Amino acid sequence: MLFDHLLTRTDPERAHHAGFGAIRAAGPVLARLPRHGTPVEAMGLTFPNVLGMAAGFDKNAVGIDGLAALGFGHVEIGTVTGEGQPGNPKPRLFRLPEDRAVINRMGFNNDGAEVVADRLAARGRRSREQGGPVLGVNIGKTKVVPEDDVPAVLADYEKSARLLAPHADYLVVNVSSPNTPGLRNLQAVERLQPLLEHVRRTADAVTSARVPLLVKIAPDLSDDDVVAVADMAGAIGLDGIIATNTTISREGLRTDAARVEAIGAGGLSGAPLTERALDVLTLLRKQVGPDLTLVSVGGITTVDDARARLDAGATLLQGYTAFIYEGPLWPTRILRGVRTP
Repeated sequence: MLFDHLLTRTDPERAHHAGFGAIRAAGPVLARLPRHGTPVEAMGLTFPNVLGMAAGFDKNAVGIDGLAALGFGHVEIGTVTGEGQPGNPKPRLFRLPEDRAVINRMGFNNDGAEVVADRLAARGRRSREQGGPVLGVNIGKTKVVPEDDVPAVLADYEKSARLLAPHADYLVVNVSSPNTPGLRNLQAVERLQPLLEHVRRTADAVTSARVPLLVKIAPDLSDDDVVAVADMAGAIGLDGIIATNTTISREGLRTDAARVEAIGAGGLSGAPLTERALDVLTLLRKQVGPDLTLVSVGGITTVDDARARLDAGATLLQGYTAFIYEGPLWPTRILRGVRTP
């Protein structure tokens, strides 16, 4: 397979840009291919199918329609920060083929909210009937903003929400990446609730129709903290929870321990997250009841993985790492598989 024998043996970040460039170039041709999957109603939106591209792949909103042409029913761009930033020093993206996993410490490299908002405005809204996906916009903290400076953090997220909410079908607050210092401290409910409420007010002030708001959480939260986030979501009327982001754990990997240690810090994604992501989803669904939208992401590789998440109560699914390893036909395989008993 091309992705195994070529792309997985080149520099990961260079391969990402090359592969993504090919997807964007082929978008008009791919858009003519038949669509798969059954529409899903969630958060007042109609998703063309259950599977979306997770945040991190298209950080700058440059390939939304190309990804939709491959079969993704929704595309979540970002993470976008209030100010543009280059991210962490390279190398910062590493493959672990033996584990079908990736370690990244990208550090929210992106063009910033102003540039991305202009890009989305130029793209315009694409009707779902014309093949356009549901568009999610994932926002996070600019690195130079101290996480303990509450007014500065609120102002930073406010800038992104003000500029980007008018272009989003749904908005996601990311407080769970391990690659921005102090960011995960914002997951504590006493910090998270006022942040989400502030983003909600900001989005409402700049949009004529209510934009659904979700929060993305880490798999490394304790079960008690997962329950606390679930309870908070219900208390403030959050529209959904995305679970989960990457993990800082390195337990149970097949990759040589010395190589893993040499790679160093970063968030681990892919197959090793399968069990924990399913556990977090199950816990969330039990706590929030049947109605809140839960988007399950992390370690979904096979049709069986996807079916397990749906059986555990996921409203929608997202992928990223499996797409890197399995190639451009992966979305179609998953969608065909979950539709077939």
